[in-house]
Amino acid sequence: MEIKTYRLQQHGDERGHLVSLEEKIDVPFEIKRVYYMFDTRPGVVRGMHAHKSLEQLLVCVHGSVKILLDDGEEKRTVVLDNPYEGLYVANNMWREMSEFTEGAVLMVFASKYYDEDDYIRDYDEFLRFVGKKQV
Repeated sequence: MEIKTYRLQQHGDERGHLVSLEEKIDVPFEIKRVYYMFDTRPGVVRGMHAHKSLEQLLVCVHGSVKILLDDGEEKRTVVLDNPYEGLYVANNMWREMSEFTEGAVLMVFASKYYDEDDYIRDYDEFLRFVGKKQV
């Protein structure tokens, strides 16, 4: 499984820093939706789904979070703890977000508008969708 991370445009001086994101430059797709998660309680796991066609770029703009990625054959965990690093998550990839630190904010850039029909929320259904045998 290939993990793609993007180093985002960081600008700063003694006054502070900012990160600039431009679609098809820093984000590898057209941005149709942006949302963020915050105030996630200890022990909570978010995500637990895949998408049929949606692509995402995840950026932990404050704190840190662990992201489990699963393509049906291999599982890898990535820690996002840098506000100028983005994690690309392709479609057909199961994802779980956990171990949010106190005050963590996870921002997500999505390639499509919200569509419940694009979600795969059952892991066995996900394995069938990507053509893998159940484990």
